[in-house]
Amino acid sequence: MVQQRIAFATCARLADGFEDDHGAARLVGADFVVWNDPAVDWSVYDLVVIRSAWDYTIQREAFVAWVRSLGDRVANSADLIAFNSDKAYLGALGVPAVPTRYVVPGAQAPDLRGEVVVKPTVSAGGRDTGRFDPEHHDAARELIAQINASGRVAMVQPYVAGVDAAGETAVVFLGGELSHTLHKKPVLREQGTAELLDPDDPASEAAIMHDDDLVTAREAAPEFVDLALAAHGELAARFGEPLYVRVDLVPGPSGPVVMEIEAVEPCLYLDLVPGAAERFAAAIRSRLDR
Repeated sequence: MVQQRIAFATCARLADGFEDDHGAARLVGADFVVWNDPAVDWSVYDLVVIRSAWDYTIQREAFVAWVRSLGDRVANSADLIAFNSDKAYLGALGVPAVPTRYVVPGAQAPDLRGEVVVKPTVSAGGRDTGRFDPEHHDAARELIAQINASGRVAMVQPYVAGVDAAGETAVVFLGGELSHTLHKKPVLREQGTAELLDPDDPASEAAIMHDDDLVTAREAAPEFVDLALAAHGELAARFGEPLYVRVDLVPGPSGPVVMEIEAVEPCLYLDLVPGAAERFAAAIRSRLDR
C-alpha cells in the first residue's frame, strides 16, 4: 500500500511548524512545508493542510492563488479560504455578528460614535488594530487613513463592552464535530493602536498575543455553542464541511455574536485539551479516505 503524504503548510519564520501542531503532525506523519517556497513540488502531497501560514495577510492574493492551484487536495477548500481570508465576510453571514462598516480607499471615514475598533479587513495577530473611545476618535480616523493609504480596506466596529468582563469564547470544530471550547482574555485592553512586537516586521503580532494565559480551556455557555454550531453549519452548507474551523464569539447586548470565524490558519489550541490532537489527526485521516 502506498503511503499517502500530508503537508502542513507553514511560513518561513516557522519552517518547522508551530508547536501546537507538532503532535497532530507526528500522528499523521505530516511534513511542515513553507507555503511560498518555490522549490516545493506540491504534487507529491495527497493532502495539504493550511496551518501556520501566518504571513499570508501581507500577500493575500498570491496566497489565495497558491491555494487554488492545489485543487481539491487542500484543506480547507480554496473557496472557503478565499471567503474567510478577508473580513468582509462578516457582512455576508446569516448568523448574528458584530456590526461592521467598511471603508475603502478614497471613501470618507464614517461618523464615529462611542467606543470603536478599527482594523484592516485582511489582518491577523492584532496588527494595525486599535480600540478608541470618543476622546481618541482622531486617532481612529488616523488609523483608517493609514490603512487606506496602504491600499487596504478598513473596518470599523463598535467595541463590545461585554468583552471586558467576560472575554471571548472560542468553539473549535474538527472534521465537522465540536472538539473543544476555549476562553480568551480581552486583547484590546488599552486605548489606541495595539503595540507590535516588532514594528518593522509585517508578520509580527501584538505583544499581548504572547501572554501565557491569554487562552485557556473552558466550557462554553449553551447559547454560545448554539451560535457556533449555526455558523459552522452555514460554512458547511456554502463551502462543504471544513476540516477545521474556530468560531470566536463575544457577548453582545442581546446575546452572543460572532466576532470572527477562523477557517484559514487558526491556532486550534490542541495542546490545551487532552485528545484534541488525536481528534485532529483522525479528521485528517478521514479526509484522506474520502
